[in-house]
Amino acid sequence: MHFEYQIEGGNFTRAGFASSEIKKMLKQLNVDLGIIKRTVVATYEAEVNVVAHAYSGTIYVDVDEEKIIIKLVDEGPGIENIDEAMKEGYSTASSKVREMGFGAGMGLPNMKKNADELKISSEVGKGTTVEIRMMFG
Repeated sequence: MHFEYQIEGGNFTRAGFASSEIKKMLKQLNVDLGIIKRTVVATYEAEVNVVAHAYSGTIYVDVDEEKIIIKLVDEGPGIENIDEAMKEGYSTASSKVREMGFGAGMGLPNMKKNADELKISSEVGKGTTVEIRMMFG
């Protein structure tokens, strides 16, 4: 099964919409609730990062009998130093984003904690790709 969701940079009123839709879809597929919870946490963090930092993005979701693969591809400033960005509390969020309660620097660490596999690639000035893998069983 394949699904796609568009993300609009800066639109915090819709932040979390795709994650919520993914949760509904996984429940309909009778996926283990623990896997659903970890998938939704990791996806939500990634989705909010796109809203907070990028101009736009797309979430691609593929589900088969063995795994869930969620790939987020954004067009934005990119991440200069991924190792630094993975540290808890590290954030490049604007003061406006922080005032809304986002940008605490926990997004990437929370993705890593919840995903079975996490791959991040980024090109400064172009954008970032995040791949989250969740394995069944």
